[in-house]
Amino acid sequence: MNLSNENVIHVIDGEVEYIQFKRLLDFPEVVHAFGLKPLDYRAHGENNQNVPEAYAKLAGSIGVEWSSIVRPGQKHTNHVLVIESKENQEAPDMFLDYLKETDGLITDKSKIALATTNADCIILLFYDPIKKVIASVHSGWRGTFQKIAQVTVRKMKEQFGCQAQDMIVCICPSIRVCHFEVEDDVKDMCEQIFADTGRLEEIIHQGDIKEGKQKYFIDTILITKILLEAEGVFPENIIDSGICSVCASEKVHSRRADGAEYGLGTGMIYLK
Repeated sequence: MNLSNENVIHVIDGEVEYIQFKRLLDFPEVVHAFGLKPLDYRAHGENNQNVPEAYAKLAGSIGVEWSSIVRPGQKHTNHVLVIESKENQEAPDMFLDYLKETDGLITDKSKIALATTNADCIILLFYDPIKKVIASVHSGWRGTFQKIAQVTVRKMKEQFGCQAQDMIVCICPSIRVCHFEVEDDVKDMCEQIFADTGRLEEIIHQGDIKEGKQKYFIDTILITKILLEAEGVFPENIIDSGICSVCASEKVHSRRADGAEYGLGTGMIYLK
C-alpha cells in the first residue's frame, strides 16, 4: 500500500517508512515526518527500549539527531508547552516529569525535534515560516473537544508574535468520520461544545443501532479545521493527509483496527 497523494509522499527507506507533506518540503529549514509501520513508537514492557530504537531509525532516515527529540506524555489534555531547551543532552526527552501532562509542544529553537504519537488520534504539525516556529500536537477526541488546536495557535501568537495567516498546519493520518463511531455520551458532549459553529449536521452523522444502542459518527477532522479557521488560519494553509488510520491500517497504526496490542505512529518536526 502506497499512501502518496496530492498532499503527501510515502517514503520507504528499508524498514523505515514515513509520509511527508509536500507543502512543508518547500521549506529546506524544516525537517518532518510521520512514522508508519513496521516501526512502533509505543513503549511495550517496562524498559521502553523499543521506543528510542524506533525513533533513532526514523531520525536517522530524515537526518535528525535522535538525542534532539522531545516527546510529551500525552494525557488527552489541551496543555501545550513551549520548549526552550532539553533536559537530557545525550538522549531524547521522553517519559520525563515536566512532559507528563502535556499534549502539544512548540519551539522556535533549532535542533530540537518535537514528536507526538498516535494510533487513531489526530496529530497536527504546525510551521510559521515567518517567525520560524514549529509545533507538534496530539489531538485525540478529548483534546479536540478541549480545542487544543486553538490553544496552540493562540500560544504561538502570544509567545512568538506569530500571525495565524502565516501558519501552515498539517493533519497527519488519523481516524476519520468513516470509522469514528461513538454513542450518546460523546455525541451529546460534541453537540454542547460545538453548537455555536452552526455546523452540527456536518460534524455528527447518525449511524446504526447496535445491541440496542444508537451509534453516531463524528468528524473530528472537520472540527479541527473549523477551530483553526476560527483562529485565523487560512483554509489553504490547512493541509490534510486525507488518510484514515483505520482504512490504511496496513501501514498506519490504529487502535481500533489492531486491538489491545496496537502500536503508535509519530509526527515529528525539526528546525535545522
